[in-house]
Amino acid sequence: MNRTKLIMLTLVSLSACGLLLFRQPLPHANAAPQGETAVKTPQETGQNGSAAGQSLNSSRAAREEKALQDARRQQLADREAALSAKEQELKKLSAKLEAQVKALEESKKRLDDKVKIQSDEKKKKQDEKMQKMVKLFKAMRGEQAGKMIDNLQEDLALSLLSRLDTKTVAKLAPFINQPRIIKWITENLQER
Repeated sequence: MNRTKLIMLTLVSLSACGLLLFRQPLPHANAAPQGETAVKTPQETGQNGSAAGQSLNSSRAAREEKALQDARRQQLADREAALSAKEQELKKLSAKLEAQVKALEESKKRLDDKVKIQSDEKKKKQDEKMQKMVKLFKAMRGEQAGKMIDNLQEDLALSLLSRLDTKTVAKLAPFINQPRIIKWITENLQER
């Protein structure tokens, strides 16, 4: 009979462990097969069963804790990998943006240089044209040159007078509209 009790206790302990692991309620373990007496589980006896139950509970809790820690570690590793991938992507985008900014700055510099060259060329051509006009007005008779300057727009006439030498302006002054000559003299005096 002792041997039967031992086998029953072992079976009950194993089934209790299995059910605890799968969190299923225990079937009625005290029901004995026909002709045998009911065997009490270690929890029911209150003797050595409490030590075995505590051992089972602590080992189960340790396994659950380990499983939770493993799951947390895996989550953290997944998050770290995702963050690392995003960081790499951001670094690539940053490098791409820096290259684009550098290219834009170089393009802007080339464009500025081109605009400056065009502006200088335009100014040079304008100066050449003005020099031709200065030579023309110097070569003309005073009365004829004065009438032509009088017919020019005021800003062009004043600019032309500014480029002519004093001797030529003195020769043209009697033939140019007097308010225009006075304005030219006033501007020249204010610049000093």
